[in-house]
Amino acid sequence: MRILIAEDDFVSRKFLSKVMSKYGECDIVVDGLEAIDAYMLAVSNHTPYQLICLDIMMPKVDGVKVLKTIRDLEMQSGILAEDSVKIIMITALGETDMVHTAFEYGCEAYASKPINTEKLIEVMEKLGLIDQTNEAD
Repeated sequence: MRILIAEDDFVSRKFLSKVMSKYGECDIVVDGLEAIDAYMLAVSNHTPYQLICLDIMMPKVDGVKVLKTIRDLEMQSGILAEDSVKIIMITALGETDMVHTAFEYGCEAYASKPINTEKLIEVMEKLGLIDQTNEAD
């Protein structure tokens, strides 16, 4: 699985990278413009991401605008909803309005900081991205 982590906070970025690298190849960007560029580059190279962990509050372009841009690009490219990249928004407490907007724009889930690893993995299972039943506990 190809995963894009878009997170400006160093500690959160390192944590997500460590957790997610167990499930696939991770690319990391630190602002919204880089996230859009990475998404477009992956699509143009025919190596699309299956999952994007997208921080809501980022420099240059916030995560909600990045989400909307990605969904607009998918629509323009004729990518069906079931084939679209799964996007999990990462949020600090107190950003509930932006979370609601993110769901309206088509994110699949959100995770609050500090990130609960078990819940994040559970969300990935529900989205059909991973299968934990084959792994030993």
